[in-house]
Amino acid sequence: MSDSNGVIKVNCFVVGMVQTNFYFLYREGSNETIVFDPADLGDRLYEELEKRGLAVKAIFLTHAHFDHILGLEAFKSHTDAPVYACIHEKRLCEDPSLNQSTSVGRPCTVSPDFYLQDNEEVTVAGITLKTIFTPGHTEGSCAYYIEDGHILISGDTLFEGSIGRSDLPTGDGQTLFESIRTRLYVLPEDTAVFSGHGNETTIGYEKKHNWFVRA
Repeated sequence: MSDSNGVIKVNCFVVGMVQTNFYFLYREGSNETIVFDPADLGDRLYEELEKRGLAVKAIFLTHAHFDHILGLEAFKSHTDAPVYACIHEKRLCEDPSLNQSTSVGRPCTVSPDFYLQDNEEVTVAGITLKTIFTPGHTEGSCAYYIEDGHILISGDTLFEGSIGRSDLPTGDGQTLFESIRTRLYVLPEDTAVFSGHGNETTIGYEKKHNWFVRA
């Protein structure tokens, strides 16, 4: 996971009522970081990054379910970092019923600064990410692929030995299967997969062992 700019470090805090993974990535030797899915406890998440001397340069959302966005407002209040999400997730960002935050008693909406198209690339903090549109868990779910290091932030589309649920608003099971087969399983088999919940895995392992979706 290295180039002339240094190794990309992937770190995680687990927060919120359903144990969501909040990731922060940075290059070794740099104090600039990008983060994914501030799930809850936004103030505390920011404090932890500040303790590590890290400056937040961008916030990326894999999708807008409540358990991935409840900490966003508090987290963003400490930084001028822009928020990115997939263009097809706009409805969930704006509707607390669709994003299920109403159902847990904490109605919440988010207003991304930038909506990304499929295959659109963004370079922040010396890290280039490609947006991969992966509908099925929600209509606008996406993953972020970092070719330098073969790193995938998969959100709730693909888990270690499992897949995301598709029974919530805008979800669709067949679409989810196709997203995994045609958008994620085509990545290099050594790609490290960092999911929205649970443990790290690889594309190669899931292609061989994930009985929910075969390659």
